Amino acid sequence: MIIVVSGTIAAICYLAATVMQIQNILKGASFGPWVKLAGAIGILFHAMTTYQGFFHEAGIDLGIYPMLSLMALSIVSIVMLSSLRRPIDNLFIVIFPIAIVTVLLEVMLQGDYGPREDISNGIFGHIALSVVAYSLLTIAAAQALLLSFGDSLLRHHRLLILSNMPPLETMEQLMFEMIWVGLVFLTASIATGFMFLQTLSSPGLIHHTVITLAAWAVFAVLLWGRYQLGWRGAIASRWALSGFVLLALGYFGSKVVLELILGQS
Repeated sequence: MIIVVSGTIAAICYLAATVMQIQNILKGASFGPWVKLAGAIGILFHAMTTYQGFFHEAGIDLGIYPMLSLMALSIVSIVMLSSLRRPIDNLFIVIFPIAIVTVLLEVMLQGDYGPREDISNGIFGHIALSVVAYSLLTIAAAQALLLSFGDSLLRHHRLLILSNMPPLETMEQLMFEMIWVGLVFLTASIATGFMFLQTLSSPGLIHHTVITLAAWAVFAVLLWGRYQLGWRGAIASRWALSGFVLLALGYFGSKVVLELILGQS
Protein backbone atom coordinates (compact mmCIF):
# COMPACT_ATOMS: atom_id res chain seq x y z
CA MET A 1 0.00 0.00 0.00
CA ILE A 2 2.83 2.40 0.86
CA ILE A 3 4.49 1.84 -2.49
CA VAL A 4 1.23 2.69 -4.27
CA VAL A 5 0.82 5.96 -2.35
CA SER A 6 4.44 7.07 -2.79
CA GLY A 7 4.43 6.13 -6.48
CA THR A 8 1.19 8.02 -7.12
CA ILE A 9 2.47 11.15 -5.37
CA ALA A 10 5.71 10.97 -7.38
CA ALA A 11 3.77 10.69 -10.66
CA ILE A 12 1.51 13.64 -9.76
CA CYS A 13 4.51 15.84 -8.87
CA TYR A 14 6.31 14.92 -12.10
CA LEU A 15 3.15 15.65 -14.11
CA ALA A 16 2.74 19.07 -12.49
CA ALA A 17 6.40 19.87 -13.16
CA THR A 18 6.05 18.80 -16.81
CA VAL A 19 2.99 21.00 -17.38
CA MET A 20 4.70 24.01 -15.83
CA GLN A 21 7.87 23.50 -17.87
CA ILE A 22 5.84 23.28 -21.09
CA GLN A 23 4.29 26.61 -20.16
CA ASN A 24 7.77 28.02 -19.62
CA ILE A 25 8.84 27.00 -23.12
CA LEU A 26 5.72 27.78 -25.11
CA LYS A 27 4.59 30.95 -23.36
CA GLY A 28 7.70 32.20 -21.62
CA ALA A 29 6.12 31.67 -18.19
CA SER A 30 8.22 31.90 -15.03
CA PHE A 31 7.45 28.68 -13.21
CA GLY A 32 11.15 27.76 -12.95
CA PRO A 33 11.42 27.50 -9.12
CA TRP A 34 8.07 25.70 -8.90
CA VAL A 35 9.13 23.20 -11.56
CA LYS A 36 12.22 22.30 -9.56
CA LEU A 37 10.28 22.14 -6.29
CA ALA A 38 7.69 19.78 -7.77
CA GLY A 39 10.49 17.76 -9.37
CA ALA A 40 12.40 17.50 -6.08
CA ILE A 41 9.31 16.27 -4.24
CA GLY A 42 8.71 13.80 -7.06
CA ILE A 43 12.28 12.51 -6.73
CA LEU A 44 11.83 12.03 -2.97
CA PHE A 45 8.70 9.92 -3.35
CA HIS A 46 10.13 8.17 -6.42
CA ALA A 47 13.14 7.14 -4.33
CA MET A 48 10.84 5.75 -1.64
CA THR A 49 8.93 3.78 -4.28
CA THR A 50 12.06 2.43 -5.94
CA TYR A 51 13.62 1.41 -2.63
CA GLN A 52 10.54 -0.57 -1.66
CA GLY A 53 10.36 -2.22 -5.06
CA PHE A 54 14.09 -2.93 -5.32
CA PHE A 55 14.96 -4.36 -1.90
CA HIS A 56 13.05 -7.32 -0.45
CA GLU A 57 13.60 -9.69 2.45
CA ALA A 58 14.29 -12.39 -0.11
CA GLY A 59 16.97 -10.31 -1.86
CA ILE A 60 17.31 -7.66 -4.57
CA ASP A 61 14.73 -7.49 -7.34
CA LEU A 62 16.51 -6.87 -10.66
CA GLY A 63 13.33 -7.30 -12.68
CA ILE A 64 12.41 -5.02 -15.55
CA TYR A 65 10.01 -2.75 -13.66
CA PRO A 66 12.24 -1.98 -10.64
CA MET A 67 15.22 -1.48 -12.95
CA LEU A 68 13.27 0.87 -15.23
CA SER A 69 12.19 2.87 -12.20
CA LEU A 70 15.73 2.94 -10.79
CA MET A 71 17.10 4.11 -14.13
CA ALA A 72 14.49 6.87 -14.39
CA LEU A 73 15.21 7.97 -10.82
CA SER A 74 18.91 8.23 -11.63
CA ILE A 75 18.19 10.20 -14.81
CA VAL A 76 15.87 12.69 -13.11
CA SER A 77 18.26 13.16 -10.18
CA ILE A 78 21.24 13.84 -12.47
CA VAL A 79 19.30 16.34 -14.56
CA MET A 80 17.87 18.10 -11.50
CA LEU A 81 21.31 18.50 -9.92
CA SER A 82 22.89 19.56 -13.22
CA SER A 83 20.14 22.15 -13.79
CA LEU A 84 21.33 24.06 -10.74
CA ARG A 85 24.43 25.09 -12.73
CA ARG A 86 23.66 24.39 -16.39
CA PRO A 87 20.81 25.54 -18.69
CA ILE A 88 19.19 22.13 -19.14
CA ASP A 89 15.74 22.79 -17.65
CA ASN A 90 14.12 22.01 -21.01
CA LEU A 91 15.11 18.36 -20.55
CA PHE A 92 12.40 18.20 -17.89
CA ILE A 93 9.72 17.89 -20.57
CA VAL A 94 11.38 14.66 -21.74
CA ILE A 95 12.60 13.04 -18.53
CA PHE A 96 9.64 13.73 -16.24
CA PRO A 97 7.17 11.83 -18.49
CA ILE A 98 9.65 8.94 -18.64
CA ALA A 99 9.76 8.93 -14.84
CA ILE A 100 5.95 9.00 -14.65
CA VAL A 101 5.64 5.93 -16.86
CA THR A 102 8.32 3.93 -15.05
CA VAL A 103 7.10 4.65 -11.53
CA LEU A 104 3.52 3.75 -12.48
CA LEU A 105 4.70 0.53 -14.13
CA GLU A 106 6.54 -0.42 -10.95
CA VAL A 107 3.46 0.28 -8.84
CA MET A 108 0.86 -1.34 -11.10
CA LEU A 109 2.63 -4.35 -12.62
CA GLN A 110 4.44 -7.32 -11.19
CA GLY A 111 7.17 -9.07 -13.18
CA ASP A 112 8.21 -12.72 -12.99
CA TYR A 113 11.75 -11.99 -11.82
CA GLY A 114 12.63 -13.56 -8.46
CA PRO A 115 14.70 -11.51 -5.95
CA ARG A 116 18.34 -12.60 -5.75
CA GLU A 117 20.57 -12.95 -2.69
CA ASP A 118 23.73 -14.08 -4.51
CA ILE A 119 24.88 -10.65 -5.74
CA SER A 120 28.58 -10.06 -5.06
CA ASN A 121 30.14 -6.65 -4.51
CA GLY A 122 31.68 -6.85 -7.99
CA ILE A 123 28.33 -7.50 -9.66
CA PHE A 124 26.69 -4.78 -7.58
CA GLY A 125 29.41 -2.36 -8.73
CA HIS A 126 28.81 -3.44 -12.33
CA ILE A 127 25.10 -2.72 -11.92
CA ALA A 128 25.78 0.70 -10.38
CA LEU A 129 28.15 1.67 -13.21
CA SER A 130 25.60 0.48 -15.76
CA VAL A 131 22.83 2.55 -14.20
CA VAL A 132 24.95 5.71 -14.25
CA ALA A 133 26.13 5.04 -17.83
CA TYR A 134 22.63 4.37 -19.12
CA SER A 135 21.32 7.43 -17.30
CA LEU A 136 23.93 9.79 -18.74
CA LEU A 137 23.49 8.44 -22.27
CA THR A 138 19.71 8.66 -21.96
CA ILE A 139 20.09 12.31 -20.97
CA ALA A 140 22.32 12.80 -24.02
CA ALA A 141 19.61 11.22 -26.20
CA ALA A 142 16.99 13.52 -24.70
CA GLN A 143 19.28 16.45 -25.43
CA ALA A 144 19.63 15.17 -29.00
CA LEU A 145 15.83 15.18 -29.35
CA LEU A 146 15.64 18.77 -28.14
CA LEU A 147 18.50 19.73 -30.44
CA SER A 148 16.61 18.25 -33.41
CA PHE A 149 13.49 20.10 -32.27
CA GLY A 150 15.45 23.35 -32.06
CA ASP A 151 16.90 22.81 -35.54
CA SER A 152 13.38 22.28 -36.88
CA LEU A 153 12.13 25.47 -35.21
CA LEU A 154 15.02 27.40 -36.72
CA ARG A 155 14.38 26.05 -40.22
CA HIS A 156 10.69 26.96 -39.99
CA HIS A 157 11.45 30.39 -38.46
CA ARG A 158 9.45 29.71 -35.29
CA LEU A 159 11.69 31.98 -33.28
CA LEU A 160 9.28 32.74 -30.43
CA ILE A 161 9.50 29.21 -29.01
CA LEU A 162 13.19 28.99 -29.87
CA SER A 163 13.87 32.16 -27.89
CA ASN A 164 12.69 30.38 -24.72
CA MET A 165 15.24 27.59 -25.22
CA PRO A 166 19.03 27.63 -24.67
CA PRO A 167 21.15 28.38 -27.76
CA LEU A 168 21.53 25.38 -30.07
CA GLU A 169 25.32 25.45 -29.63
CA THR A 170 24.88 25.20 -25.86
CA MET A 171 22.51 22.23 -26.18
CA GLU A 172 24.92 20.52 -28.56
CA GLN A 173 27.86 21.08 -26.22
CA LEU A 174 25.91 19.66 -23.29
CA MET A 175 24.93 16.62 -25.37
CA PHE A 176 28.55 15.82 -26.17
CA GLU A 177 29.60 16.34 -22.56
CA MET A 178 27.00 13.79 -21.45
CA ILE A 179 28.15 11.36 -24.16
CA TRP A 180 31.80 11.70 -23.12
CA VAL A 181 31.09 11.01 -19.44
CA GLY A 182 28.49 8.36 -20.25
CA LEU A 183 30.92 6.51 -22.51
CA VAL A 184 33.52 6.46 -19.73
CA PHE A 185 31.01 4.87 -17.36
CA LEU A 186 29.80 2.49 -20.08
CA THR A 187 33.39 1.37 -20.70
CA ALA A 188 33.84 0.72 -16.99
CA SER A 189 30.53 -1.13 -16.90
CA ILE A 190 31.51 -3.40 -19.79
CA ALA A 191 34.93 -4.05 -18.25
CA THR A 192 33.48 -4.99 -14.84
CA GLY A 193 30.91 -7.18 -16.57
CA PHE A 194 33.67 -9.23 -18.20
CA MET A 195 35.57 -9.31 -14.90
CA PHE A 196 32.81 -10.38 -12.53
CA LEU A 197 30.22 -12.23 -14.61
CA GLN A 198 31.13 -15.88 -14.37
CA THR A 199 29.58 -16.91 -17.68
CA LEU A 200 27.99 -15.41 -20.77
CA SER A 201 25.79 -18.45 -21.30
CA SER A 202 22.92 -17.13 -19.16
CA PRO A 203 19.70 -16.53 -21.14
CA GLY A 204 19.90 -13.25 -23.04
CA LEU A 205 23.31 -12.28 -21.66
CA ILE A 206 25.30 -12.83 -24.84
CA HIS A 207 22.77 -10.81 -26.85
CA HIS A 208 22.91 -8.05 -24.24
CA THR A 209 26.71 -8.01 -24.41
CA VAL A 210 26.92 -7.91 -28.22
CA ILE A 211 24.34 -5.13 -28.58
CA THR A 212 25.91 -3.11 -25.75
CA LEU A 213 29.30 -3.33 -27.47
CA ALA A 214 27.63 -2.16 -30.69
CA ALA A 215 26.16 0.83 -28.80
CA TRP A 216 29.60 1.60 -27.35
CA ALA A 217 31.03 1.57 -30.90
CA VAL A 218 28.32 3.96 -32.16
CA PHE A 219 29.03 6.49 -29.40
CA ALA A 220 32.79 6.13 -29.93
CA VAL A 221 32.41 6.76 -33.67
CA LEU A 222 30.21 9.78 -32.92
CA LEU A 223 32.87 11.32 -30.69
CA TRP A 224 35.54 10.58 -33.30
CA GLY A 225 33.38 12.18 -35.99
CA ARG A 226 32.81 15.20 -33.79
CA TYR A 227 36.48 15.97 -33.34
CA GLN A 228 37.87 14.68 -36.65
CA LEU A 229 35.10 15.49 -39.12
CA GLY A 230 33.23 18.25 -37.31
CA TRP A 231 29.94 16.36 -37.01
CA ARG A 232 27.21 18.43 -35.44
CA GLY A 233 23.50 19.25 -35.65
CA ALA A 234 21.26 16.65 -37.28
CA ILE A 235 24.09 14.18 -37.99
CA ALA A 236 25.25 14.20 -34.37
CA SER A 237 21.67 13.86 -33.11
CA ARG A 238 20.99 10.85 -35.32
CA TRP A 239 24.14 9.06 -34.17
CA ALA A 240 23.36 9.82 -30.51
CA LEU A 241 19.80 8.51 -30.85
CA SER A 242 21.02 5.41 -32.72
CA GLY A 243 23.45 4.60 -29.92
CA PHE A 244 20.72 5.10 -27.32
CA VAL A 245 18.32 2.79 -29.19
CA LEU A 246 20.97 0.05 -29.29
CA LEU A 247 21.73 0.54 -25.60
CA ALA A 248 18.07 0.34 -24.62
CA LEU A 249 17.53 -2.67 -26.88
CA GLY A 250 20.57 -4.45 -25.47
CA TYR A 251 19.40 -4.32 -21.87
CA PHE A 252 15.67 -3.78 -21.71
CA GLY A 253 14.94 -5.59 -24.96
CA SER A 254 16.50 -8.74 -23.54
CA LYS A 255 14.60 -8.35 -20.26
CA VAL A 256 11.29 -7.82 -22.07
CA VAL A 257 11.77 -11.02 -24.06
CA LEU A 258 12.92 -13.09 -21.08
CA GLU A 259 10.54 -11.81 -18.39
CA LEU A 260 7.41 -10.72 -20.20
CA ILE A 261 7.36 -13.06 -23.19
CA LEU A 262 9.21 -16.19 -22.04
CA GLY A 263 8.47 -15.78 -18.32
CA GLN A 264 12.09 -16.43 -17.28
CA SER A 265 14.08 -14.61 -14.63
